[in-house]
Amino acid sequence: MGILSRASYVIRSKVNAVLNRSEDPSETLDYSYEQMRNELQDVKQGIADLTTQKKRLEIQKRRLEENVEKHNDQARQAVKQDREDLARQALEKKKQKMSQIEELDSQISHLESQQDQLVEQKDELQRQIEQFRTKKETMKARHEAAKASKRVNEAMTGAGEEMQDVNRAIERAEERTEDMEARAQAMDELREDGVLEDQLSDKSSLEQELEEVQQEGAVDAELDTLKREMGKTEDEAPAESEGADAEPSDAETDLEQELAEDTTADVETPDVDESEVESELEELKDDEQS
Repeated sequence: MGILSRASYVIRSKVNAVLNRSEDPSETLDYSYEQMRNELQDVKQGIADLTTQKKRLEIQKRRLEENVEKHNDQARQAVKQDREDLARQALEKKKQKMSQIEELDSQISHLESQQDQLVEQKDELQRQIEQFRTKKETMKARHEAAKASKRVNEAMTGAGEEMQDVNRAIERAEERTEDMEARAQAMDELREDGVLEDQLSDKSSLEQELEEVQQEGAVDAELDTLKREMGKTEDEAPAESEGADAEPSDAETDLEQELAEDTTADVETPDVDESEVESELEELKDDEQS
């Protein structure tokens, strides 16, 4: 097989494969049915044309037969008038017309035979068309049922192209969601570790550190003020340092417990009765005034 032959064979096979994939059985059956009906119409038209031709020959035959009778009458009249020559001419014309009638009979007989044959073919073709129409409707119904069953099975199993697109879209959405969740967790972790600054705050990291230093200084100043009010001076600091190794007193233990409870209370933020808070504030005011 030469190169051109192989190329032609490959092209024809590919074209045939494309046509097979694009072919719709329902449309193909309907087209075939219409073609058969067109052929039946052509056969009927052929029968009509043949019958018309036969009728023309029959009309011509009747005219010739009338002429034969006419020539026969002319020959009799010529014999009565003792015109043998005229009688001979009339009989010769009669003989010619009879010869033409015989030829027309042969043609008419042949046309009748063809007509009968065409009528039989027309009837057979009509029967085939009716059978094909029944098969066509059956095959179309089976094709539609198979196509619907295929769509349902593909939808249930996810094997169809549309369901594959849907599955891929779901997978892409899941991947994006997981990426967003991971990024959000990473940002939370970095913000908690102090790696990233709070973008909602209009203060820089330096300003935040200065505020912390100022708060610590304010606490130290308040502590010094409290010491002076309680009569604690720096001279007593060595005594306190000397007793640092001694066991804490009961008052110190109670104070540490209270501080721990206050810290826990700040974390847990329990519900507080506002009336109790107001009464305690009034008592503190009375004590300061006294």
